[in-house]
Amino acid sequence: MAIATKGILIGCGVLVLGAVLLLVVAGAGSYNRLVGLDEQVESAWSQVENVYQRRSDLIPNLVETVKGAAEFERDTFTAVTEARSKAGQTTLSGAPENAEQLRQFEQAQDQLSSALSRLLVVVERYPELRATEAFRDLQAQLEGTENRITVERMRFNEAARDYNTARRRFPTVVIAGMMGFDDKPYFEAEAGADQPPPVEF
Repeated sequence: MAIATKGILIGCGVLVLGAVLLLVVAGAGSYNRLVGLDEQVESAWSQVENVYQRRSDLIPNLVETVKGAAEFERDTFTAVTEARSKAGQTTLSGAPENAEQLRQFEQAQDQLSSALSRLLVVVERYPELRATEAFRDLQAQLEGTENRITVERMRFNEAARDYNTARRRFPTVVIAGMMGFDDKPYFEAEAGADQPPPVEF
């Protein structure tokens, strides 16, 4: 009888040990997956910053090119330069951890976009400038950069979605909570972006 009891206790111990081992392996797998997805979000964010930096690097060349033809448009040049400076100062040490950080970053970038739009309106007043090869090349590069920004923001949102989806699934949600993995914010359209802009001639 004692041998049978001892066998049952050993069997129960093996089952408990197996269950604990299974939980540890599942937890480690969930943790490792979150780490991998978190790195994808960071990588996607680096690409977003990369294309914003490309735009920022092109702006001085564009401004100097336009200045040559439109020397008296000082207010516009000042606005572009200040917006570029502010956008350069609004940096993050990695992917934004919350929606507020992302909002502040986007606000600085939106001010730069607005200043660039005003600069391009100035260009409309100078047909000889629009005809120069240097300006056309810069404008094409800026247009390409704006497209890249859109693509990289989309990729960032996809990486954030994959991470957030994995984070919310059971049992990963338990591991994520214990290990401090929080949701990642998304880029969102500005208020009113669903309405077409007025076109005036």
